[in-house]
Amino acid sequence: ESPSECTVRHFVIIGTVILLLSIPPLTSQALEPRESRTVKDSRGEALTRVKRGWVWNQFFVLEEYTGLEPLYIGKLHSDMDRGDGSIKYILSGEGAGIMFTIDDVTGDIHAIQRLDREVKAQYVLRAQALHRQTGRPLEPESEFIVKIQDINDNEPKFLDGPYHATIPEMSEIGTSVIQLTATDADDPTYGNSARVVYSILQGQPYFSVEPQTGIIRVSLADMDREVKENYSVVIQAKDMGGQLGGLAGTTTVNITLSDVNDNPPKFAQRLYQMSVPESAPVGSAVGRIRAKDRDTGINAEMNYSIIDGDGRDSFDISTDPTNQFGIITIKKRLDFESKRSYTLKIEGSNTHLDKRFAKHGPFSDTTIVHVSVEDVDEPPVFDAPAYFVEVAEDAEVGTVLKTAYARDPDVANNSIRYSIERTSDPGKYFYIDITSGALMTVRPLDREEVPWHNVTVLAMEMNNPSQIGSVSVTVKVLDVNDNPPQLAQYYEAFVCENAKAGQLIQTVTAVDPDDPLGGQHFYYSLAPEAANNPNFTLRDNQDNSAWVLTRRGGFSQRDQSIYRLPIFISDGEQPVQTSTGTLTVRVCSCDGSGGVLSCDAEAYTLPTALSRGALIAILACIFVLLAMILLMLSLRNQRKKPYLCDEEENVHENIVRYDDEGGGEEDTEAFDIAAMWNPRGTHLGRFRQDMLPEIESLSRHVPQAAVAGAGIGGGTGGVHGYVLAKLLEADHDPGAPPYDSLQTYAYEGEGSVAESLSSLQSATSNADHDYDYLSDWGPRFRKLAEMYGVLETSNPLW
Repeated sequence: ESPSECTVRHFVIIGTVILLLSIPPLTSQALEPRESRTVKDSRGEALTRVKRGWVWNQFFVLEEYTGLEPLYIGKLHSDMDRGDGSIKYILSGEGAGIMFTIDDVTGDIHAIQRLDREVKAQYVLRAQALHRQTGRPLEPESEFIVKIQDINDNEPKFLDGPYHATIPEMSEIGTSVIQLTATDADDPTYGNSARVVYSILQGQPYFSVEPQTGIIRVSLADMDREVKENYSVVIQAKDMGGQLGGLAGTTTVNITLSDVNDNPPKFAQRLYQMSVPESAPVGSAVGRIRAKDRDTGINAEMNYSIIDGDGRDSFDISTDPTNQFGIITIKKRLDFESKRSYTLKIEGSNTHLDKRFAKHGPFSDTTIVHVSVEDVDEPPVFDAPAYFVEVAEDAEVGTVLKTAYARDPDVANNSIRYSIERTSDPGKYFYIDITSGALMTVRPLDREEVPWHNVTVLAMEMNNPSQIGSVSVTVKVLDVNDNPPQLAQYYEAFVCENAKAGQLIQTVTAVDPDDPLGGQHFYYSLAPEAANNPNFTLRDNQDNSAWVLTRRGGFSQRDQSIYRLPIFISDGEQPVQTSTGTLTVRVCSCDGSGGVLSCDAEAYTLPTALSRGALIAILACIFVLLAMILLMLSLRNQRKKPYLCDEEENVHENIVRYDDEGGGEEDTEAFDIAAMWNPRGTHLGRFRQDMLPEIESLSRHVPQAAVAGAGIGGGTGGVHGYVLAKLLEADHDPGAPPYDSLQTYAYEGEGSVAESLSSLQSATSNADHDYDYLSDWGPRFRKLAEMYGVLETSNPLW
């Protein structure tokens, strides 16, 4: 047998002995018949108390019984049992009939299933003794407990494993890492089955574990994360106090060393070489450097600074927080011609220091950066960022306003040529000398037209025209008193016939496009020719306005309806500018309150009941009526047509617009029938679209006498004569297309079995043609046969 099987067998034997010893012996008192003791109550009635015949203690049974026979647990026995089988024992309660059975004759109790204390530690059962024949209870029901006795059948378990723990690197010996707890399902109150002892199987010599508490501690000093960061530690928990035969369980603890700032930064190079073109703008990056730090996180954060060198004023350095780079940038504009190289001494230091590791310091490092400035062909540079010029508007053409100066900043110092950007001077007021840069006027300036000019002057290198510099020249045109004042508007006043002397009829003001420094000041007076005007006078108010007053009263429209008063205006600047404006004054008839009734002398000739507005309305109505009549007559003339008979009865129309065509479908373009009715008219017939006729209208080329003489019955100008004249012309023109007398067949179409239908076949024969064969061509030519048949009967159509 194996040691474990031998141990189980020993526990079963020992448990059975303990169970038998635990059954209370049957005393002589228990075997005696039950006594009845009589007690009287308060009313004197007798109460009988029956003495119990059985009392039960706990039953004990070992768990995990693996035998083939049912496991005997104990025996139930009543003192009334005489062994004759008259008593029947019944078992009920937890597990009765399933886990436990009882012999109803002997009272022996057996376990019929494997019991596990970790599943259920005890069972509460009830026993009863009945009379087998009558079923009458002989004993009251009694309760007892079957307790499952523990054996060491469960190993310790780490319920939360595997575990993870983190401690700082360089931790001291004895530093607590984590505490583990193993759980044993066995009974901790019985024996050593649940007494656990911890030990380390893997992870030495870096870590150790306390046997009783399960606390893992550091056992090796100065563990460096940069050397090894992760450790795997295996811990064992063993029951039975760690003795031989105990059960064990294991778990894994993954321990990570967290970083501390115990490593100083180091530059990979002691000297860095960089270059930058002189045209690089301020703020652009020159290059980057990095001091490597074996630490991570905030312990590796760096701060870079320029601590020395001749480029401290020209360059700056900043830290990229993501990658901890030091980025060198341009602080001010570089100039290859002024300085071609710079030296920088840069320090990189940790921002978060740990005093515990100060002995590992200093936590900073320095390096040298040499920056070379590259030459770039730069555009010319003017001696000022912008120019401002003031010039009077009456300056003579050719006046030099400003001499711009630009130079080539490069070492080559190329010659400069100047020009004006034409979009900045659309009026072409200025000119600049190509070599000297003298800016001058080429047109008179007018402040009232353009008070400011913004001219862009360009400077170009002769050897490299692509290099162009520019500067803005602002020209302010100063005011000169060169514009006379004018009346602010066209003034027209009225004066009542009953006006009195000294009455104000109009206030006038003036405007002047000039802008003197002291402001405008105008002087008003009547023109010299009207200085002694007997009707009106003018008063200067000294505030740039003037009043026009009546000098007398009693005006009359019949005598004079309109007065024109010349007003003389001058300004107060030098040279003095003057002008003369006219005020129109109308004489009006007014009511008693001064309201105007009429201002025209013609009103006196009109009926008193007819106003001017009514007269204008009447004239407008007459004009509209005449226009409508003319329009109707014009439309009526346009709708007139040539004199024709009814369309259904007009034989001409029937001949020209027949629908039956020949074999080809593309030969149906007729002459305009109106031309046949009016051969003398200038209207030309419509020509075919596919072939223009080469013969012009016969109204121009055929003698009118011939046309008239060819008419039927001696008629003059008939259609018949017109057609015959056209046939005559076609017969004598061998180069003319075969136009028929009534319809054009310039294109016969394809697939026509009738060939040509033209009657103008030959210029040598004027005999009548026989068209009887047209009747044999089928229904398509029936209409044509009928038409030519009518001609053969010599019945005139017109």
